[in-house]
Amino acid sequence: MSTDPDRRRRVRAVVFDLDGVIVDSFDVMRAAFTAAYAEVVGPGPAPFAEYNRHLGRYFPDIMRTMGLPLEMEGPFVRESHRLAHRVTLYDGVVETVTALRDRGLGLAVATGKSGPRARSLLGGLGVLDLFDHVIGSDEIPRPKPAPDIVEHALALLGERSADAMMVGDSVADLASARAAGVTAVAALWGETDPAALLRERPDHALRSPAELLAWCPAPVSGG
Repeated sequence: MSTDPDRRRRVRAVVFDLDGVIVDSFDVMRAAFTAAYAEVVGPGPAPFAEYNRHLGRYFPDIMRTMGLPLEMEGPFVRESHRLAHRVTLYDGVVETVTALRDRGLGLAVATGKSGPRARSLLGGLGVLDLFDHVIGSDEIPRPKPAPDIVEHALALLGERSADAMMVGDSVADLASARAAGVTAVAALWGETDPAALLRERPDHALRSPAELLAWCPAPVSGG
């Protein structure tokens, strides 16, 4: 993994995935997916373990990949909204994001959720204003693993890919980061498969949000 000190000094922007990085929403996603499957498909065990392997991608794309009805999106979103009060922030996220803002970095969220859902969730948790931009997969031409959502975040932030990093907890996040030319950071603090992420050879692999601060000092003026 890279430890290039020059690369460290150039970081001016951080793009975060949402679920599994900023918020712990897995219990809610599991409940919402199970309810949507029962309502649209019928009785039987909902294949949440397979769904979990595709996290980071846009829900309709996951349904197509799994061969499940796109009609599951409606009840999934409905149940996700109904249970949103059960979503929590990961320990250390607020402190880390606040410290990055204080250091002058641009901050964005690029999520597989729709933009309105993501902004509503972060607003309900009282942290929406910590981020300069929150972008959903319904607001770009191609969702992850394509680079579009990361590139759009950088355009809004006015930063170059060489000066940015993407923090995600899925293979799709890392692929999107790499395709956009930003530093790919694996977040290992959520309900993820560390081995699967490490096989993707991320530039950095972090065990807690606070570890990000070592890679993101205040930008060097004029550089």
